[in-house]
Amino acid sequence: MNGEPRFNMRPKKKTLDPDKQAQVLAELRRDVALRQKSYREQALRIFPHLCARCGREFSGKRLRELTVHHKDHNHDNNPPDGSNWELLCLYCHDHEHEKFGMAGYYDGSEPEDRRPSPSIFKPFEGLDTLLKPGADEPPADEDKRSEPEEKPKP
Repeated sequence: MNGEPRFNMRPKKKTLDPDKQAQVLAELRRDVALRQKSYREQALRIFPHLCARCGREFSGKRLRELTVHHKDHNHDNNPPDGSNWELLCLYCHDHEHEKFGMAGYYDGSEPEDRRPSPSIFKPFEGLDTLLKPGADEPPADEDKRSEPEEKPKP
């Protein structure tokens, strides 16, 4: 007992032989290339990291909560320009699929004119009427202020 610890708690580092190291690096490069070719990675490069429905922003570890939604519900339709994709958070993506009532949708049994629109959320709907009242209509608050109330005389 000369003050030296009995056990070394550090793990021993194993050095890879050059052939094994080259093989591991080749696998890593292949995995990165496959991941970059996937439509999810392409969509994350093309689009801002925002949910297209609720507008929440995602970054860091929370980026995994952002999913790629195929607008036409065809997962084989992956154009390189991303025109069939939109990024949705997990909740909005679930809502999107529930909204369509997927039973019978994939086989085309529902007529084209009865299919719901791709989006039900319109964040700026009616904003123009809130910002600019019509020229012939005074705003509701000004209407009350412009005419003083008359009290009947006894």
